[in-house]
Amino acid sequence: MRWDFRKIERIGKIVIVEMKKIYILIDLLVILAVVFSGCIQEQQTITTTESGKKQREVIKSNISVGNTTKNTTIITLYDNYKYNPELKTRWGFSCLVKINDKNILFDTGADSGTLLSNMEKMNIDVNGIDTIVLSHIHGDHVGGLDGILEGNSNLTVYLPKSFPDSFKNKVRSSGVRMMEVKDSIEIYPGIYTTGELGTWIKEQSLVIKTEKGLVVISGCAHPGIVNIVREAKKLTNERVYLVIGGFHLFSAEDSELKRIVKNFRELGVEKVAPSHCSGDRTRELFEQEYGENFIENGVGRVIEI
Repeated sequence: MRWDFRKIERIGKIVIVEMKKIYILIDLLVILAVVFSGCIQEQQTITTTESGKKQREVIKSNISVGNTTKNTTIITLYDNYKYNPELKTRWGFSCLVKINDKNILFDTGADSGTLLSNMEKMNIDVNGIDTIVLSHIHGDHVGGLDGILEGNSNLTVYLPKSFPDSFKNKVRSSGVRMMEVKDSIEIYPGIYTTGELGTWIKEQSLVIKTEKGLVVISGCAHPGIVNIVREAKKLTNERVYLVIGGFHLFSAEDSELKRIVKNFRELGVEKVAPSHCSGDRTRELFEQEYGENFIENGVGRVIEI
């Protein structure tokens, strides 16, 4: 039997194009769901006070550029890429940021069972979490939230203002303090959210100002990973030490990937640790370019800065 490799190549290209259409359709369906859930709200947020009464609170940009964090550790707790073979993998992303006496959970993966199992195996107590930051509304980033809140309601949840009312009401009912974020704010000294970025799918990323430079944590990078890095630099005018998380490039062609790798170099990004929706080819090209400054990220990876 003789293989017609040109024909196989043509079929492969057609499959890639059709897959991209499917991904776009899924994103559009999510957007419609958000819109019809009433995501267009006033420019104010509602938080729950200790007495249980609701008050309106405007969250404005409050960046203190002089603060720098020390002793920063990032632990990937949920990912479809495996680093620690003893942990479970599933499509989604979550990581724990430990800075001095603060524990910040960035995203919660797709389900609480996998997340809590991995946390237990890594000796991480759910009651030790002080803050949760949710990047965007997709289920593979917020699906594990319920399980965390059932075990610990004494924390603060930062989520994009564009989240549906139904989701926000559910979070409020758990008794936690909820902060709706539109613009960039400082969560703790030297720890910021970019605020909502993007047009169709609103997303926020976490920015940490360390002694080695900025650490940028991306959930899925729907607004574009290069745009997120640029926004992070704009916040503090600092160089970028590490970009970690989902880059949303799993279906991108080589020409686009190489352009993005070049953009990273031009932006002065020192280290990269792509995972989740970044894609195998993305990881390959970044590793080729960055060498020892490429960090193989996956569930169970611990990065100390």
